[in-house]
Amino acid sequence: MMQRPHVLLSVAASLDGYIDDTSENRLMLSNDEDFDRVDAVRAGVDAILVGANTIRADNPRLMVRSEERRAKRVADGKPATPTKVTLTTTGDLDPEARFFTTGDNDKIVYTTDQAASDLTARLADGATVVSLGADVTPAALLNDLADRGIERLMVEGGGAIHTMFLTAGLVDELHLVYAPFFVGEQNAPRFVRPGTFPQDANHRMALAETRAIGDCVLLRYLPEN
Repeated sequence: MMQRPHVLLSVAASLDGYIDDTSENRLMLSNDEDFDRVDAVRAGVDAILVGANTIRADNPRLMVRSEERRAKRVADGKPATPTKVTLTTTGDLDPEARFFTTGDNDKIVYTTDQAASDLTARLADGATVVSLGADVTPAALLNDLADRGIERLMVEGGGAIHTMFLTAGLVDELHLVYAPFFVGEQNAPRFVRPGTFPQDANHRMALAETRAIGDCVLLRYLPEN
């Protein structure tokens, strides 16, 4: 087994730390320039992970959009878009979600022993279902991805997933983009949930880069685990 994949966590948030509002429509936090930056980052990884809640709420495609970047990946012997990865403890996933129906790349769903059988039947050929036992832990997930040859993993949310990887000390790089506005809704989802984080006031992260991206700003941190 190879060393676990390099984990890059990517998130866009409002100035008050929210990653969405409470409306039915997805809140656009980034701008076109930043969407293109994210597309470039996606093109440089082997797999992209989002949680089941993100699939249900946002119905993302998780594809590399640039034809040039897709062509470059194919020329390098890679699939046009990285492997898609999600995790669920309940198995509540729609096989018609765009996560499963777009792209001819691999899709992997990590779940529990209890949910695996029904989920395998529901998704049929739409994804590979992998049971990780009684619970789904990021460490076990990363070990399995390593066995599959995944060297770089991009984690794109949502808040429960961010919290899971950060509190486990399994994030090697954090890309945080701030949008120049506030959400101010108490029940809106935040970047992270309460937890015990290795990077606390006594263990500060290293600031590797700051960059203005139109009216947004990128902060790139390297957690010192």
